[in-house]
Amino acid sequence: MVIKSQLRIAQSSAAIMKCYIVISLCLISLSACNIESKKKDTKESTTIQKKDTYIIISRDKYKDQLYGFWLGQCIANWTGLITEMDKIGNIGEIKTGDFYTREDWGKPDQPSIWGEGIPSDLSPTINFIFKDTNEIWGSDDDTDIEYMYQHLLYTNNTCILSPKQIRDGWLKHIKPEEENFLWVSNQKAFDLMKNGVFPPETGHPNNNEYFEMIDAQLTTEIFGLFAPARPDVALKIARLPIQTTAREESEHISKFYVTMYSLASLADARKTMSQKIYWMADQAREVLPNGSYAAHMFDYTRKLHESGIPWEQTRDSIYNRYQVNQEDGYDITSKNLYCNGCFAAGINFAASLVSLFYGEGDLKQTIKIGTLSGWDSDNPTATWGGLIGFMIGKDGIEEAFDRKFSDRYNIHRTRQNFPNNGIDSFDSMAKKGLIVIERIVKEEIGGTIDFDKDTWTIPLKDWK
Repeated sequence: MVIKSQLRIAQSSAAIMKCYIVISLCLISLSACNIESKKKDTKESTTIQKKDTYIIISRDKYKDQLYGFWLGQCIANWTGLITEMDKIGNIGEIKTGDFYTREDWGKPDQPSIWGEGIPSDLSPTINFIFKDTNEIWGSDDDTDIEYMYQHLLYTNNTCILSPKQIRDGWLKHIKPEEENFLWVSNQKAFDLMKNGVFPPETGHPNNNEYFEMIDAQLTTEIFGLFAPARPDVALKIARLPIQTTAREESEHISKFYVTMYSLASLADARKTMSQKIYWMADQAREVLPNGSYAAHMFDYTRKLHESGIPWEQTRDSIYNRYQVNQEDGYDITSKNLYCNGCFAAGINFAASLVSLFYGEGDLKQTIKIGTLSGWDSDNPTATWGGLIGFMIGKDGIEEAFDRKFSDRYNIHRTRQNFPNNGIDSFDSMAKKGLIVIERIVKEEIGGTIDFDKDTWTIPLKDWK
């Protein structure tokens, strides 16, 4: 019994000693963790302070994002084309019945206002349009002018296009006769150019009666990508291309889109996609003058979205407020335009905000809502498909759709006189975009390029 008792005492002492050792090791480890945590906190704090004055961007990642911009824009553009001008309301001579709702996704497409009773030949149903890896994406008016502007910046070795460079580019690359895929303000500006008029006079209200139409907002968003994280520079280099076809409210709206694209590089990576989108939109709201109908449309749509009502109800409310009741200074209906101004900058801007807010940064959902929202539905879809595609890159798009896509693009479907008989690739387009951007980073932004680290350093500036 004595031996057993002594053994228990010895075991107990050993256990106590083990506990003491374990506790000591934990205290030492905890102390080390605290020291490391303080080091980490100091490092993160320093990084945040640095981001107050500059931002470092990976060149390789940005190239992938540019690829995502072109791919996302093409998917969204061609999907939106199925329903383009199917639904414009019931005012004037052309009436199209009830607007689409989410229940119409996957169901038969209805004819557009010029479809002569025949649905779209792109797809019998309202669904995504894809090009397989053995096919080629065709250009359209939502992508081809942006392609042309990048080409002109690249070939002219410039950061800011001159009136002559824009006019010469339009005359060289746009077909002089129909079908040339130009409408309203773009067509008028082109006609003026052929008669010797140079931008920005081609978009002046005294010369171009269509200056309030949608044209500039679907041809200039890419300038935001040319000046990452610097909306002030983006708006500077986009000014003349925007004014080539737009003034007043349509110009403000185009600036909004350019600003959104530039801010995509500045959005907090720690935030969710929806949080990034809302932040970018609220920041870009600053370019819309208070009192303008564009500002009212933004505020009204944002308020309806925050109320929690379905997107269809918000879209219907926008239609009634702006096209039926002509509130907030939006008087397009009173002008008795063809299709009640279905090409106008304003109503399509409001419709684009519906898909932006309710899509919450989800590429597929944003394209779906944009496709079903009505009016010139391929334009808002292309704009947001390009923006979100840029933000998530090529891999993010493939993951979203769980498939691979064609990487080739035929600019000669709609334009002319480009190299390689018009056949290009998204990778090549992204590489050319990098060259354009790097010139702007050095000459307009005042940033630096580190080829060893494969980065750009962009000095930040309060642009508002």
